[in-house]
Amino acid sequence: MAEQTYLMNAKEVADVLDCSVDYAYKVIREMNEDLKRQGYFVRAGHIPRAFVETKLFGYKLQTAN
Repeated sequence: MAEQTYLMNAKEVADVLDCSVDYAYKVIREMNEDLKRQGYFVRAGHIPRAFVETKLFGYKLQTAN
């Protein structure tokens, strides 16, 4: 079982969205632009897991323990 980290990479975003890794990088770039406009520091190619969950689903995903 994989441990979840604070930041998601493109592979993880692609898995959640069921899309290609190339498209996931595009989504990450757009979300990072949102965060930059809000004054947050961003890391290229990565996005905070909580932001993805809120932005895509409107809530934090429940994880099985």
